[in-house]
Amino acid sequence: MSAGNYYALCQKYKGRAVEIRTRDGRVHRGIIQRVGMNQVYLQPIGRRRNLGGFGYGWYGGGWGFGWGVALGAIASLALLPFFFW
Repeated sequence: MSAGNYYALCQKYKGRAVEIRTRDGRVHRGIIQRVGMNQVYLQPIGRRRNLGGFGYGWYGGGWGFGWGVALGAIASLALLPFFFW
């Protein structure tokens, strides 16, 4: 799937809990907060909940939470069931 297809898919599931697997094998679980042309920004869910302070992956060094995942690096995207959290 191309980055354009993942962009549309991430826009569709904005605000939903997802699991993203990247091409390098890393797994990111979180709620889609924002989708840029090159990255999707997630709010982490699970044991390591981070609801404030500095995040990493946000361009411009702004305040926020979570991290950004490059759309071109996504290998798969799956919705997480509500009972996961």
